[in-house]
Amino acid sequence: MSTEPRDRAEKPLAVALAYERDADEAPRVVAKGHGEVAAAIQRIAEENGIPVRRDAPLASLLSAVDLDATIPTEAYVAVAQILSYIYRQSGPRAPGQAKR
Repeated sequence: MSTEPRDRAEKPLAVALAYERDADEAPRVVAKGHGEVAAAIQRIAEENGIPVRRDAPLASLLSAVDLDATIPTEAYVAVAQILSYIYRQSGPRAPGQAKR
């Protein structure tokens, strides 16, 4: 998740999530930050083919979550929609098989 600054004084925000279907009860926040840290999170995601979704309200909500903590129930529907879209775009894979 990331947000774009509303004005030049506001720093961008990025939050990275991880989710393993068989291991996690819900997605977890694995990285978050503002400014240069947010830019680094986005750059690393893009360099590794990880989809980036720009959603300011969701990123703001998730930035309050502790690192390695699961997302709050208020975010389940929005995050589930994002994960569903990503899984559909990735195509069918066997469990545990890495993306090609």
